[in-house]
Amino acid sequence: MTTFQETFNNLIASLSDKNEELSPEALSQLAEALSDIAPVQLKPLLEAWENIPLPRRYSLLVHLQSELDKELLYNYEAFARTLLHDEDDIIRTFSLRLLKDYEGEDLLPTYIDMAMNDIHIDARSEAISLLGIYIYYGELEEISEENLKKIEETILQIALSAEKTKLRQIAIEALGFSSRKEVPALLEKAWQEETALWKASAVFAMGRSYDERWQEEILEGLLHENELVRLAATKAAGDLALALARPILLNNLKEEKDEDVLRASIWSLSEIGGEDVREYLLMLLDQLEDEDEQEAYIEEALANLDFTEDVQNLNLLGFD
Repeated sequence: MTTFQETFNNLIASLSDKNEELSPEALSQLAEALSDIAPVQLKPLLEAWENIPLPRRYSLLVHLQSELDKELLYNYEAFARTLLHDEDDIIRTFSLRLLKDYEGEDLLPTYIDMAMNDIHIDARSEAISLLGIYIYYGELEEISEENLKKIEETILQIALSAEKTKLRQIAIEALGFSSRKEVPALLEKAWQEETALWKASAVFAMGRSYDERWQEEILEGLLHENELVRLAATKAAGDLALALARPILLNNLKEEKDEDVLRASIWSLSEIGGEDVREYLLMLLDQLEDEDEQEAYIEEALANLDFTEDVQNLNLLGFD
């Protein structure tokens, strides 16, 4: 009977052999094998890693990211940890993406260092985004106050003084979760910028704040000419369950041309609920013909609408 390690070694050999085609089946088997793998079992892959052709390493990491997005039970923490200090910029970036669901505090010093000092802007961007998630954990009191303060000070410094505009924008998005007194002024300043990317970052952060003070900016963003601003505002309206956004989002179901904004409108409506939402989503579902992916998405939104309406009904009955 073939053991796990024998099977894993054979997969590594296939990955390393540039004369052998790297099939989707092999990638899927590797993805399954690497999920929840014990660090000691990783040794053969780590020993072979530098000799694996770089495009194949990229292919593996792209596939792992795809699997992680689809399969909630997969966990690549052990493997991703080993790549955080890889010499290749793209590999470091993917290692951070594979750690997006990890909640431990032990990697925070590494994330902070990468956010401040990594030579590659994409790796820095991913580290900043990860730290934003930890700000959310901090607001829920799930990490130490000391670590939360370190993270917020780091992100504030980047938002105020990073040499690259993209890094400052991502820092603003990360600060959306923060209740620090400095944050509202930063979001307002970002919103007042003329460029669409700044406005998109600002309104995205406003949605993360769960603060209805920003409803005017979000409603304005829903009607913006730029699709990135509309997309961020649409998601923010759903995050805040902003009832005033409902008529605009319902109209967007008929008129929106951008596919991403349209899908976001469907989901945000399922989070807002209320008059006509179910009717419009069912009408959309009836209009689809042999579009399985779209049908599945709308059906998922309808299920989320059921949950939203249940919560709203409980609130009407006076339950906490």
